[in-house]
Amino acid sequence: MQWFYLTIAILSEVIATSALKASDGFTRWLPSIIVIVGYASAFYFLSLTLRTIPLGVAYAIWSGVGVALITLIGWIVYQQSIGLGEIIGIGLIVSGVIVLNLFSEGEAH
Repeated sequence: MQWFYLTIAILSEVIATSALKASDGFTRWLPSIIVIVGYASAFYFLSLTLRTIPLGVAYAIWSGVGVALITLIGWIVYQQSIGLGEIIGIGLIVSGVIVLNLFSEGEAH
């Protein structure tokens, strides 16, 4: 169940961050509400995740996958360019998340 919670936390954060761009500095009410609800949901589900997954591992996965997804959304939805440096950097982040996940020992206490 902890991986389900972490997935919901990541998706909530990605939705909230995408809406943050669309909120135009909190001047548009619907995206602003999505931001608030999304971040509240992200932190709630991350807190549930931390019952069983170690803090460093959960946060690394949450932030690493979030960065990769946000970059992809920025490229697709907001037509932001992605250069070779960004691709290499995100590849390194994703690689680090995979290494953490594969070699992490133990559960949270």
